[in-house]
Amino acid sequence: MRVGVRKGRLSRCSRNARPEEALVGREHAGMADPSSLQEWMGRGLWAFVLIAMALLIVPMTARAESPSVIEVAKFSRGTVGQAMPNGWKPLTFKKIPKQTLYELVKDGESVVVKAMSDASASGLTKEVRIDPKDYPIIRWRWRVENLLKHSDVNRKDGDDYPARLYVTFEYDPEKTSFSKKLKYKAGRTIFGDIPIGALNYIWETKMPIGTIVENAYTNFAQMIVVESGPQKVGTWVDEERNIYEDYKRAFGEEPPMINGVAIMSDTDNTKEQATAYYGDIVFQESVKASFR
Repeated sequence: MRVGVRKGRLSRCSRNARPEEALVGREHAGMADPSSLQEWMGRGLWAFVLIAMALLIVPMTARAESPSVIEVAKFSRGTVGQAMPNGWKPLTFKKIPKQTLYELVKDGESVVVKAMSDASASGLTKEVRIDPKDYPIIRWRWRVENLLKHSDVNRKDGDDYPARLYVTFEYDPEKTSFSKKLKYKAGRTIFGDIPIGALNYIWETKMPIGTIVENAYTNFAQMIVVESGPQKVGTWVDEERNIYEDYKRAFGEEPPMINGVAIMSDTDNTKEQATAYYGDIVFQESVKASFR
């Protein structure tokens, strides 16, 4: 995604040739004419200036063309009544037959995704490829209408949340420890194509905000509590997280490339009901950028 910068190079001839040798013409001999030498030096000076300007301008242009914000989910541009936002696809699970219902709805002046979960679990996902070093900040907004009474981040039967946002990472052997490689290969044998790791930002019932805990089912996913308790239920909340730093804290190593983003409201374990709304999701450089 980053714009490459091509460096200019001088040819071997231009580096090694002396000025007077460069001026030898059809006569193949004789001293260079002083006026011609002066002209050549003048042209050489301008060539140097132009090359220097090019080397300065190209990187500046490249930086200007590289976006400071990547809009992963622009739900606000969607069509009301649409079940699937453009560019997104269902995230379903074979052993969970009942799926959460998703729909684009109007909320005030904006279009958002509404999720309704009734003893169900499924999500919406989008494939991306983003370098967390270049775009470490993720920002999104969401709202929940209720909490789950029996949600518990430490238990498999409590692994339900009215709203969660996944960020998944691709397998990179150079950035993966040996023991984790073995677990990953074993996981692929059982489950097929899986990410090497996932950050799971959740709206929990009682755990303190900022808690990072291993998922009850797999240590490939780390749960990060960004909202907890009833204080903000029913209101829109803007969130911002540093994915790069979160990954290092959660997994203790450098993050590989981001390969997916997903939203999900699930109540299949607790057999409860939940309603949530999701707004736009963006990745950005460290510089602040507002939602549009």
